[in-house]
Amino acid sequence: MSAYKIHSTADVQSEFIGDDTVVWQYSVILKGAKIGNNCNINAHCFLENDVVIGDNVTIKCGVYLWDGVNIGNDVFIGPNVTFTNDMFPRSKRYPDSFISTKIEDGVSIGAGSVIIAGITIGKYAMIGAGSVVTKNVEPYTLCYGNPAGMKKYVCSCGKILDESLTCLSCGKKYFKTPLGLEDIR
Repeated sequence: MSAYKIHSTADVQSEFIGDDTVVWQYSVILKGAKIGNNCNINAHCFLENDVVIGDNVTIKCGVYLWDGVNIGNDVFIGPNVTFTNDMFPRSKRYPDSFISTKIEDGVSIGAGSVIIAGITIGKYAMIGAGSVVTKNVEPYTLCYGNPAGMKKYVCSCGKILDESLTCLSCGKKYFKTPLGLEDIR
């Protein structure tokens, strides 16, 4: 028997729930959804069938994850973040497949943000509360606004990098590549 915890008011149909994961009140998780280990799915969340969630993920209250959303490890999704999966929705008309949205490892998405279908948010990026993300976000970037735009670079620890791409908090250093920032190992 798996060591996960599901509140008695939650409707969890999936058998793919990782160890030490907690699902809180009034959440619904459909049969095909896959949730990793040590996740916290807060109250009033909804996860459709074609949703994959990595390990150590926190999903705050009021988040709905629709078919095609793929969440990496160590991701934080703030309250009432909205995801979409159909660029041209019509009632009772369904696409052959839904657009895939990828949230890479270590990402934090602030409360009330809107994530438009088909984008990738790169590893350790931070999305400010209330943002509308309409295009891909590079790794280690802080983005906010409507539409969200890159404002600064951030460390994997969450602090802003200085002009030399060094974190004054933990000392980690980064360098630019054609695909965005990478840390110096």
